[in-house]
Amino acid sequence: MGALDDGRFDLELVDGVSLEVGFELETLPIEEAVKVLLQGLGEDINREGLRKTPARVAKALSEGTRGLVLRGQEKCLIERWNADSNRCYRQKAKDIVQGALFPEVGLDDGVGHAGGVGGLVIVRDLDLFSYCESCLLPFQVKCHVGYVPSGQRVVGLSKLSRVADVFAKRLQDPQRLADEVCSALNHGIKPAGVAVVLQCLHINFPNLELGYLDSNHQEWVKASVCSGEGLFESTKAAIWSDFLSLLKFRGINVEKTCTRDSTVPCWCPSQSSSASTPCKIEPVHQMVAAVTSILKSLGEDPLRKELQGSADRYVRWLKNFEKAESELMLNGFVCGKMDPLQPNCSKEEMHLELNLAFWSLCEHHLLPFHGVMHIGYFCTKGTNPIARSILESIVHFYGFKLQVQERLTRQVSETVSSLLGGDVIVVVEASHSCMVSRGIEKLGSNTATMALLGRFSFDDAAKNMFLQSIQNTSTS
Repeated sequence: MGALDDGRFDLELVDGVSLEVGFELETLPIEEAVKVLLQGLGEDINREGLRKTPARVAKALSEGTRGLVLRGQEKCLIERWNADSNRCYRQKAKDIVQGALFPEVGLDDGVGHAGGVGGLVIVRDLDLFSYCESCLLPFQVKCHVGYVPSGQRVVGLSKLSRVADVFAKRLQDPQRLADEVCSALNHGIKPAGVAVVLQCLHINFPNLELGYLDSNHQEWVKASVCSGEGLFESTKAAIWSDFLSLLKFRGINVEKTCTRDSTVPCWCPSQSSSASTPCKIEPVHQMVAAVTSILKSLGEDPLRKELQGSADRYVRWLKNFEKAESELMLNGFVCGKMDPLQPNCSKEEMHLELNLAFWSLCEHHLLPFHGVMHIGYFCTKGTNPIARSILESIVHFYGFKLQVQERLTRQVSETVSSLLGGDVIVVVEASHSCMVSRGIEKLGSNTATMALLGRFSFDDAAKNMFLQSIQNTSTS
């Protein structure tokens, strides 16, 4: 079977030397660097929720970048063989597929292509994730792989996914990822042609200097890229039309794709034109040094062209969740901008604010999660409801710190309840990066939490009315 089956990689050097490397990294240096990052955010690393965070982060990073196998003595051996490659290694893809090449007789004579001689084979909708080399945050990938068999043999379909996963588990750029997967399959399978199309989603972090989240903010940056070799080398080849037509059967439209020869700006939001404005957040030298040490521990070269500035950009992003600054924002903005509402036993009207956007950082893995909050409450008939901007600032305050969704839901509900007199319901819907880029790797999953205070905890009619309002908004 494949080289991944026993948790090890075989590397092939150009001079014929093979090197077998285990991909379990020594995580202690990474754990120590994560502690520096937590302390740089003003956090207590001995707090109950953070005690195991360094170990969790180290494990997630080692799993999520296990395609980076340059460590210790192996690195000097591997670097000898390809001075022109900025990766310094090549995963031996044929070791993954060698046990899964099966004879399949096709048309030896006659007109047309079929079976092992040349029928087009496509595996669609392979869900992957990778880490952006520009900002070090994970991004999601929908991968479509096609090949035209040759030599009267076909490959086990699961191996296409395995090869793609090997190259995704690295600090990557979408186009390079597509090119590496395509090249590896071409060398490993020896087909008549191979094509790879990737649809990538990168979290689009908002401008936090506004003090609130713009409701029109686009949550994701999208990029579609393709790569082809053999029959697919030219994007104008007729076989590309067949490939894309088979994708369209699944409702997949990837007409606007970039290729390896395309000149496009960096897709990462951290280097987009909107991110080029001066940032008020200054990175801390110790934190940048800690991220740099993490890159080295993962087997990367921080001086590699594509990684220059990545540690700095990651720290600037991380500093948005600094504990002390968030507390000042709440005290200065919310409490100074509103008069507390007096409780009143004759509350009759339900008011609700739906789809309040929020962003937060999972304190267990230091990975972002984001989504929307829905808040409902009762107040006296005829009185003005609390301004949406105030609720936005409360959500903003509790969101921009190290959090877990359950606590975030409770804190927002209790704060709103203290202002409005007790009858409050809060529903939070969020997508978690830690559900995608580690462990079970469940792309597309979403988590919902709910807090019920006062009347909403026993009045089913009121609760159901609020929940129905959310549903109506989602379907409209």
